Amino acid sequence: MSFVSRKGLTLFDYVNYTLLALISLICVFPFIYVFSVSFTDPQVYVPLEFYLFPEKWSLSAYKYILSTNSFINALKSTTFITVVGTILNLIVSFSLAYALTKKTMPGRGAMLGCVIFTLVFSAGIVPNYILVKELGLLNSYWALIWPALTNAWSLIVIKSFLESLPPELEESAKIDGSSDLGVFLRIVIPLSLPAIAAFTLFFAVSHWNTYFNALIYISDSKKWTLQVLVKSLVIDSDATGISGSSGDDRMVPQETIRMASIMLAMAPILVIYPFLQKHFAKGVMLGSVKG
Repeated sequence: MSFVSRKGLTLFDYVNYTLLALISLICVFPFIYVFSVSFTDPQVYVPLEFYLFPEKWSLSAYKYILSTNSFINALKSTTFITVVGTILNLIVSFSLAYALTKKTMPGRGAMLGCVIFTLVFSAGIVPNYILVKELGLLNSYWALIWPALTNAWSLIVIKSFLESLPPELEESAKIDGSSDLGVFLRIVIPLSLPAIAAFTLFFAVSHWNTYFNALIYISDSKKWTLQVLVKSLVIDSDATGISGSSGDDRMVPQETIRMASIMLAMAPILVIYPFLQKHFAKGVMLGSVKG
C-alpha cells in the first residue's frame, strides 16, 4: 500500500520530485560555476577550483570584456542579425502562412507541397553554401538572414493557428469594404499577438544563437557573431584572440574572461524571456488546437 499524505501525494510523487530536483541541480550547477567564476576577483582566483560563490566579488572580467573591440563588434553584429532577422521572419512567415490558408489562392496546393517537402528533405550544407556564394552573400550579415527567412515547421504551425481564427470576422470586414491586406493588418495581426510573441522568441533565440552558419559563411573576424567569438574564447587555446583597448588582460585571468563572455552571451535571452513567457505559452497552445 502506497503512502498518501494529507495533500494527496503518494510515495511515488515524493521520489519523482526528489529525482527531478536532483536532475535540476545537476543542470544548474554549471551555470552557477560560470556565474561565480565570472564575478570572482582576479586576485583571489585559483585555477581548477570549484566556486559555488565568489570569495571576493569583482566586475574586472566584465569591464575588460566590454572594453574590447572584438566583443563590441560581435555584439553589434549579433544584435543586428537578431533584430532585422526576427522582424523579417515574422513578416514573411505570417504573411505566407495567411496566404496558404486561402483555398482560392492559385498554386496553393503546389506551394504547400513544397513547404511540406522541405520539412522532410534538406538540400544539405554544400548546396546551401554554393547558393550563398553565388548570391554574393559571403562575409555578409545577409548570409545569415535571407536563407533563414522562414521554415516549414513555423509555417505549418502559424497556418494552423490562423485557420483557428473565426472566419466570420474576415467576412464582416470584407462586407465593410476592407481589402485582403486590410483584413490581414487590422483583423488577423491583432488576434495573432500571442502567436507573434511566441514566434518572436523562437526566431530571436535562433538568430541570437547563430553559430554554424556564421562559422562557414563569415570569415572576417570583425563580422563574427557573439557565439563564434565565445567559441573562440572558450575552446581555442589562445583566449587573447579578443582584442581590447586596455591592457588589463595581463591582470584578468583568461578563465574569468571566458566565463564573463558566456554570461554576457546568455544575458539578453534570460532577460527577455520572462516578459514573453506568458504570451509564449498561450501562443503555443493556441496554435496546437483548431476550432
